[in-house]
Amino acid sequence: MEKIAVFFGQVPSFLKEAYQELTKCAWLPRTDVVRSTVAVSVVVILVAIYVSLVDFGLSVVLGSILGGR
Repeated sequence: MEKIAVFFGQVPSFLKEAYQELTKCAWLPRTDVVRSTVAVSVVVILVAIYVSLVDFGLSVVLGSILGGR
């Protein structure tokens, strides 16, 4: 029980130190973050479409070879 009390006693100092470290970070401008997010989203969608098409094609080919429906 004492360990729990010590843990919760250290939480405020941890949060204060974490906030201090975050203020030292160099954050990207909002436009760069939005542009990067859009680019990543487009790439993920394109890869998902590609994988889906390959999966569908392979299932058709294997279905015809193995006599599936």
